Amino acid sequence: MKNVIITGTSRGIGYELALQFAKAGHQVLAISRKTPQALIENPNITCLSVDLSKESDLKNVEDFLSQTWKKVDIIIHNAGSLVNKPFAQTSIEDFENVYKVNVFGVANLTRICLSFLQNGSHVVSISSMGGIQGSMKFAGLSAYSSSKGALITLSELLAEEYKEQGIAFNVLAIGAVNTEMLNEAFPGYQAPISAKEMADYIFNFALTGNKYQNGKVIQVSSSTP
Repeated sequence: MKNVIITGTSRGIGYELALQFAKAGHQVLAISRKTPQALIENPNITCLSVDLSKESDLKNVEDFLSQTWKKVDIIIHNAGSLVNKPFAQTSIEDFENVYKVNVFGVANLTRICLSFLQNGSHVVSISSMGGIQGSMKFAGLSAYSSSKGALITLSELLAEEYKEQGIAFNVLAIGAVNTEMLNEAFPGYQAPISAKEMADYIFNFALTGNKYQNGKVIQVSSSTP
């Protein structure tokens, strides 16, 4: 049985992941601003209402870990913020809001969890193909894709810094997945992969990927985008 932290569990991939880990008998800490009833009712899931862009909210996570779990086996940084605007219309506030969730939220949550991670723990960050150097880029995603590139570099650095402690950091750069966030950003676009299908892949990688990889960026995309 693993203790698994998953962010962005109110819908989409994070929601499916929380249910899948709980069904497999693992203990899940589901972090999101909104808490779906199906997660609240599951005995293997603890839900915390947390806004990752607010550092003060993360105190609730620290309190829970110190009082209840004492250790963390897996973190899946799945929460994401996306703005689709022409660059000329993308304000500094837009950039800040995206980076607060996609980069600073990941950094702050990881820092809080460090004392609870141990040899064999696995931290998985969900990035995007848009954050891969040399990949096809799409107009309107300057804040989002650049933040996902920053997330990749952050994970690579943490993998190096904590390799002696046996804590693995890996990144999954995923392509288009049929989620509510994608539909909001690109109305009418149908992605080839469902949220549950991607959750299946991430579930298995989070449990076993650290045996074979550390500090790696794995591209998970069957199409462009």
